[in-house]
Amino acid sequence: MADQHTPRSLIVTYYGAYGRRSPASGEPVGPVPVAQLIRLLAAVGVDAPSVRSSVSRLKRRGLLVPERTERGAAGYALSDDARQLLDDGDRRIYSDARPRLDDGWVLAVFSVPESERSKRHILRSRLSGLGFGTAAPGVWIAPARLYDETRHTLRRLRLDPYVDLFLGAHLGFTATADAVARWWDLAAIAELHERFLDRQEPVLRSWEARDDTPADDAYRDYLLALDSWRHLPYADPGLPAELLPKGWPGERSAEVFARLHERLRDAGAEFVRLTSQ
Repeated sequence: MADQHTPRSLIVTYYGAYGRRSPASGEPVGPVPVAQLIRLLAAVGVDAPSVRSSVSRLKRRGLLVPERTERGAAGYALSDDARQLLDDGDRRIYSDARPRLDDGWVLAVFSVPESERSKRHILRSRLSGLGFGTAAPGVWIAPARLYDETRHTLRRLRLDPYVDLFLGAHLGFTATADAVARWWDLAAIAELHERFLDRQEPVLRSWEARDDTPADDAYRDYLLALDSWRHLPYADPGLPAELLPKGWPGERSAEVFARLHERLRDAGAEFVRLTSQ
């Protein structure tokens, strides 16, 4: 998961990093011309036909909408749903705060009629994609801080009629740390963090050995690092530290990404600005 740099994923990553607001001013960014998007994705190894086909798929999914730029060029902007999706993602991707044990949990309890059983699979897939663990059949659990994002997601997908959401505490009978090890595959999540570290720690060391930060190199390395990282806070929902195994690699991978973000993001924005001229 951590290194699947598909064209579609990279386009979403670009819009999340640079296609909503200007890093310098915070002002909203208008539609991105198709020609510019092709140049921006070429910098990370994506060819023009792949950009065009991926944009078409994102348009069909309702994430991108065609709009003309101020100069009249054909371009694409984020839909309202896509902006909500990315705004929700920011709270995970850029957060440096791990929840406390007493923050509690959100439970998603769902029941889908047999006549609509296809929605059962979609529900399970979406809850898993949000980082929920499985407490029991039809009962999924996540840290309470994911409540708002879960509500937004289920409503956007029109799955909310099948689900009840609850906030609460785990009161036993199994120790919470033991229960968490049943609800999530912690070994698989740890492996994703290790894979991220294997790829991105050398990148960070290389940048920290340099005195310069060229815009084109910064943009390329930041977009690839962000594209790898942004999936991890969904596979790993951010469990309280006292519930995790010793030597948990998630803290280290979060630090590596935070340092790459601090070093590269603004320099990458300069590359985007130059590419738009």
